Amino acid sequence: MEKQFESRVDSLRKILKNSDEAVLLTNEVNVGYFSGFLHSEGVMLISSDKSYLFVDFRYFEAAQKCAENCEVVCFKKLSSDVSDVCKSLNVKSLYFEASAITVARFELFKNAFEKEGIASFSSSELDNLISEIRCIKDEVEIDKIQTAQNIAENAYLETLNYVKPGAKESDIAARLEYYMKLYGAQKASFDLITITGKKTSLPHGVPSGDRIQEGDFFTCDFGAVYDGYCSDTTRTVAVKSASDEMRSVYNIVLNAQLTALKSVKQGALCSDVDNAARNVIKQAGYGDYFGHATGHGVGLEIHEAPTVSYRSNTVLKSGMIITDEPGIYLPNKFGVRIEDMLCVTEYGCHNFVNLPKELIIL
Repeated sequence: MEKQFESRVDSLRKILKNSDEAVLLTNEVNVGYFSGFLHSEGVMLISSDKSYLFVDFRYFEAAQKCAENCEVVCFKKLSSDVSDVCKSLNVKSLYFEASAITVARFELFKNAFEKEGIASFSSSELDNLISEIRCIKDEVEIDKIQTAQNIAENAYLETLNYVKPGAKESDIAARLEYYMKLYGAQKASFDLITITGKKTSLPHGVPSGDRIQEGDFFTCDFGAVYDGYCSDTTRTVAVKSASDEMRSVYNIVLNAQLTALKSVKQGALCSDVDNAARNVIKQAGYGDYFGHATGHGVGLEIHEAPTVSYRSNTVLKSGMIITDEPGIYLPNKFGVRIEDMLCVTEYGCHNFVNLPKELIIL
């Protein structure tokens, strides 16, 4: 495992042009990715040849057991202790993630370090490099994501037994999260979407006390976290019956989802994958009712690079994890979304999801 984190840190060191430069990671997820300790409120210092994880007393013992390829430091005053280590390494310049720190916190660090002769820089170049490194998953990460998916699927299948007329959306959400934790999830990947009836036209509808009725669509967007890694899946089912219009729209979305899935492979553009789904929906006359991207990256965060959008010219690479989730949303009527999670391979993709996609009527 240590080799895995050594390789990640070495990749990040590419941004350092001189031996007197270092990176100070403040984003909790990035700290976990490069150190192996995912539960820290500390920071990680990476110089040209050494790395340090700074945590307070609450996390020190746990970090010593879990952190890889770095020295764990129990800080008393963070800026002072980081400064001391920087001076011992002759570090003169520190780079911070631009998207992961507030202006106020950056100014606090900057002012403290300037007093010690250390310059601070907020760098989008650093953010881009981290994103580039993180979006290619290794075998260990892929296995964890598959485990998260398996947990979520088992919980979803158990929860379907309670999707029936009279059931409350909020009760379904609570039951689904309970089963995910029962089967080994740390938590849900996000606030679960379990919505019914007209609310299914809301891509990110919020479960409430609304009750399922016969003839409704029921949309479930769900995911589990296992050892820090997320899963993400959506299924739409009908309760007791479905109108001809409901069946027609469902099949259009299914066709779009399958068409996009076939286009996923190493070397494809994200925009091409998006357009593969979007064109099917446009040609069916529902283009105005599909307003979000076809997919997004998944990993330690539920939304990360790459974005599978018609605006994105990102080239898919083997090891990237993306979702394929087109939808049609008809205001005040109903909506349909079908989502799989895919790992890009040289010749196509591996689908993490083992759930059926044809319309199920419960």
